[in-house]
Amino acid sequence: MIKILPVIMCGGSGTRVWPESREALPKQFIPLLGTRSTFQTALEMLGDRALFEPAIVITNHDYRFLAAEQAKETGVAADIVLEPSRRDSGAAVAVATELALRRGPDTVVAVFAADHRIEDRDAFLRYCREAAVAAAAGSIVTFGIAPTRPATGFGYLRPGAPLAAGQGVRRLEAFVEKPDAATAARYVAEGYLWNSGNFVFRADTMKAEIERFAPDLARAAEGAVSGARRDLGLLVLDREAFERAPKIAIDYAVMERTDHAAVIAADMGWSDVGTWQAVWELSEHDERGNAIRGSGLVLDGRNNHIRSDEMLTAVVGLDNVVVVTTQDAVLVLNADKAAQVKDLVDQLKRDKRPEALEHRRSYRPWGYYQSIDRGGRYQVKRIVVKPAQRLSLQKHFHRAEHWIVVRGTAEVTVNDRVTLVHENESIYLPIGCTHRMANPGKIDLELIEVQTGSYLGEDDIVRIEDVYNRS
Repeated sequence: MIKILPVIMCGGSGTRVWPESREALPKQFIPLLGTRSTFQTALEMLGDRALFEPAIVITNHDYRFLAAEQAKETGVAADIVLEPSRRDSGAAVAVATELALRRGPDTVVAVFAADHRIEDRDAFLRYCREAAVAAAAGSIVTFGIAPTRPATGFGYLRPGAPLAAGQGVRRLEAFVEKPDAATAARYVAEGYLWNSGNFVFRADTMKAEIERFAPDLARAAEGAVSGARRDLGLLVLDREAFERAPKIAIDYAVMERTDHAAVIAADMGWSDVGTWQAVWELSEHDERGNAIRGSGLVLDGRNNHIRSDEMLTAVVGLDNVVVVTTQDAVLVLNADKAAQVKDLVDQLKRDKRPEALEHRRSYRPWGYYQSIDRGGRYQVKRIVVKPAQRLSLQKHFHRAEHWIVVRGTAEVTVNDRVTLVHENESIYLPIGCTHRMANPGKIDLELIEVQTGSYLGEDDIVRIEDVYNRS
């Protein structure tokens, strides 16, 4: 059996499922369905060591701790590679190709998106085996999905003749971008497939095609991998070389131009989970078609999708709507207009609304903090620190802080003094003091932080020492 090196692309921002997905915490790291994120389910899908080598995860530097923590939670081994700046899928695939070449030119690579969902694992593994055989023979195989409707949000693939007798892999005759509605309907009638954005190829085949069609991309990826370094166990690509890579999708760079393209029609319960409508389709429904997650209620309505983790969200007398309630934003959406959420987020960005990018809950390698209240000269946060973790040794020039422990025990350093602060106890940190918080216990440390001062921005932090190399 051919062994496959799987690569998970994990750098997207998922704006179409705002407000749960935002740049600070995009959809691939959110449990949109079930209790696992799509990134975690992708890792688990690739855990079969008879078929797959340990996965390579290519993600943005901003997501390094999220990716590492979620990978650890799955128990599936993965090597995390960090892009120092944002590029498109072309750079990710080129880097994956370079990493695979260092294992051997005949290495078979499979590239998957972290934010997709596959329901039928057995079928997925079967298609991977078939694609790997064709890839080993020199084809670049993409997984095509039989359309369920004339969607305008996907690229389309026109399959041709089989590559070999008895194989499900066919020559790819046309690779076309997202069409208008009329063209999409024609494509569906003519037997085209949706482009899932997943590829299987031999490393030397892809390298030759990138060099042929996008030589700047090939040189940038080669330099980025050659100059890479290890930091906290993660592979950090060389910034100067990587930023010379053009921002281009692998579809444009190679797949629309290569004569090695092939396609396999993969019936495996695939979804890109790209809109709230897609999430509704994959969710459990009641007898009236309503999907409710969290604290939601629908009265006299059909085919609604209600999501609210905390406050009660009620819908009366409406059909076909999506209502998503978060701590700082509420989205009410006609499900037929689900693709327009991206346009909404673009407008929020133009208006410089923080809700476009950030959640009230911000994740850090040691845990998270959550904004509770804020005024002109104060801010209140809830902070949770995982067992055996610690924040950086730091100081502030514009604010003092009060810490009240509500669960667990905090080990607090203030200048040269170390104090244990227990539940129902508090400690004061004056402006300018050098301080650190750590959790020496076996359970999560939870506390309330009250900041007071003339400036409360997150950039008023001088890190003196940091176990996560952020100082």
